[in-house]
Amino acid sequence: MSSDNLAPDPDAPKALLPPGFLRNPVHFLAFGFGSGAMPKAPGTWGSLAAIPVWYAFAWLPPVAYWLVVLVAFLVGIWLCGKTADDLKVHDHGGIVWDEFVGMWIALGLFPDQIYGVLMAFMLFRLFDVVKPWPISWLDARMPGGLGIMVDDVVAGIMALVCLWAIDVWVMPFIV
Repeated sequence: MSSDNLAPDPDAPKALLPPGFLRNPVHFLAFGFGSGAMPKAPGTWGSLAAIPVWYAFAWLPPVAYWLVVLVAFLVGIWLCGKTADDLKVHDHGGIVWDEFVGMWIALGLFPDQIYGVLMAFMLFRLFDVVKPWPISWLDARMPGGLGIMVDDVVAGIMALVCLWAIDVWVMPFIV
């Protein structure tokens, strides 16, 4: 049964995970190193867990950084799709690899202070939760692993654009 025919169940409780589910490396990654298994707000926990991983490669030159993000996105399509198929749901709330990639996009201006990281986190979560157009449109129409990934990628891009606008048009008047 493909994930295209499965009903969305983002609130599927952690208790529905089969025993030993996270011992599978694919599921462990899709669940953001286990952060998505939190019983409340797994997307928020996944977004927070993405930050220390980001610090591990944020020092790369920009071309290498964006290559890492691109590879994480492409691998994420398969990881998230496989995990959703194994759980027999369209997009289990615990699948948070998409939040990891979305956060890494939002952090693409390489903030050097905690305020920039917090702003990236808040804007990304805002766009991911509210799902303004085109996020909601894409979320409703894209199937499988690509569908799981793409709405968070767009939320990350929207957060990045907002951060850029703040940096260019607001910060010069504050500093």
